Parts: sequence; structure tokens; C-alpha cells
Amino acid sequence: MKIVSWNVNSVRARIENIIKYIKVNDPDILCLQEIKTQKENFPFIKFEELGYNSYVNGQKSYNGVAFISKVKIDKINIDFLKDPKKQSRIITGQIMINKKKISLINIYVPNGNPIETEKYDYKEKWLQSFIKKIKKELDLNSNIIISGDFNIIPDEIDVYDSKRYENDALFKLQIRKKYRELINLGFVDIYRHFNKTKIEYTFWDYFAGSWQKDHGMRIDHFLISHNLLECVDSININRKPRSEVKPSDHTPIELLII
Repeated sequence: MKIVSWNVNSVRARIENIIKYIKVNDPDILCLQEIKTQKENFPFIKFEELGYNSYVNGQKSYNGVAFISKVKIDKINIDFLKDPKKQSRIITGQIMINKKKISLINIYVPNGNPIETEKYDYKEKWLQSFIKKIKKELDLNSNIIISGDFNIIPDEIDVYDSKRYENDALFKLQIRKKYRELINLGFVDIYRHFNKTKIEYTFWDYFAGSWQKDHGMRIDHFLISHNLLECVDSININRKPRSEVKPSDHTPIELLII
């Protein structure tokens, strides 16, 4: 089963790119972030024509997450976390792989910049609430896959210039500690597990020629619970969609489960 995570930066603006990606790569499940649309304006029919069902937690103009799936996803929940700002940042569901019930959690973590504002406080509190909720979820099901745009650069190797981002909400030490706290509950950053020293990115800003210079960062992740490691065949960052016309500033990450 191929599960893909991709911040598309507006599903409607990027629909042709997404359709092209689906036709070429044939994912079983797409976990989308930053769809930037309400449910009633989501392009359900476009995906139905390709054989996919859509499960959406939308919001007008901002945020929003969705599953696009060829396989059945049960127990869809858009209220996994109580968000004080009522922002649409999480959708969860349950899938079956090799007779295992797996909780699939798709997230779009707040950016948190500028750090001297309530946006940073919101990010920190959001992550703390998420960690507490995951602790409870692990008591119910130890088979968990968390996918999404975490807006966290885990380590120096994951950004082209770590010094530049020391006081950025994506790389600030306190935020990275939250990421580590989440992993320490029993998860593996699956990309780094398979690629100990490889330098690859998932995001390149639209400005200052970042894509052309490869001035990127790895902020999109798959966290896999330890007991699912044996089921993982591969993880891949697919750069090609970032090179397309009118691309998202993120590119897909592809998890293959056997």
C-alpha cells in the first residue's frame, strides 16, 4: 500500500498537478494538507473520476486537511483535537493493512512565526495538546501512522542553513524538543530511519530562487509506531511535483507498506 503525504497549498489551485501526480504514481491514499477550502467547495468529483473517495476537514481560505483514498477508511474523525482557534488541522481514520487495524492521523501543524507573537504560543500549546492526545490514542491502538506538514525542522541536516533558522518557529529548540517528545512515545521518523545522513528536503519557498538553489527544508514527515517498522518497505521524497508549472511549495513524501 502506498500512502502519500503532501501539502498542496490549495487543492483547487493545484488540482491539475494533483491529478497528474495520481495518474503517474497511483497512490492508495493521499494525505493532503493546506487544502484551503471548505468541504462544500472541495473537488470531490475530480477525485471520484479517478476512483478515489475523499474525506475532508475543510476551512475557508486557510488550513484544511483531507484523505483521498482508493481503500476504505473507517472511523473518520475531524474532532481528534480541541483547537482553541477552531482551525481545521487534523483528520484521522482507521485502515486495515495485513489484518492490522492502523490509526492514520493526518496533521497540519501551525507555523508559529513570528516567534514573539501569540502565533508561536499557539503552536507550542497545539503540539502539547497533540502529544497528550497521542498518548491516549496509543492506549487504544499501538499501530499508528502520523503523516503531514509538521512545520518542524528536526535537525541541522534537515535545512540548508540551520544558523539562519535558529530563532525561527520551525527550528527553535523548544519546538524541536516537542517533536522529540512525540517520537519518544514510541515512534520513528521513518525517512531518517532509512536515510541516516542523506540530505533531502520537502519544502522550498517560492521566493529568492529557493528551488533553483536547493535552499530547502524537511518539514513534512511520516512518524510510524515501532511495531509497524517491519511493515515498511520504503520511504521516498518525490521532488518532481515541485518542478511542475504552478507547483505547491511542498513536494510529496511516499510511504510504501507491505
